[in-house]
Amino acid sequence: MVRLIAVLMLVLLIVTPGLGQSLVGTYKIISQEVVVDGTPTYPLGKAPQGYLVITPARVVCFFVGENRKFGTSAAEKAALLDTLVGWAGLYRIEGGKMLISAEASWTGVFTGRVEVRNFTLSGNRLTLRGEPAPHPRDTSKSSYSVNVWEKIE
Repeated sequence: MVRLIAVLMLVLLIVTPGLGQSLVGTYKIISQEVVVDGTPTYPLGKAPQGYLVITPARVVCFFVGENRKFGTSAAEKAALLDTLVGWAGLYRIEGGKMLISAEASWTGVFTGRVEVRNFTLSGNRLTLRGEPAPHPRDTSKSSYSVNVWEKIE
């Protein structure tokens, strides 16, 4: 009987990605892609910079686009907002989904909402994929994001 349980547990570990692995840690962003009506786009460039920190109860995300320049005028400073992503809040895991109760977000658009991210954890790589939703700049289009992170601690 003990052998059977051990074999079943081993099979589950092999066929269930991420089972037994903890999401808790600090991650550096590797890539961010926004898929708009099936077409991949890179609004923050192909080399964004930033971090995702996951504690046992909370998650904090902050990253910026590549090649940002310091803004001196009000218009330049406002444009920097388009090259920034930041949010924080409580989260819970349900199967392969991370449900984030956003308590704060860079534009306020996520604040007070529950954001769903499908996740896969493979070694030190965490991929978060958003659910398809109306594109924020053109609601006639559908979009979702795919962020790839690498665990650094």
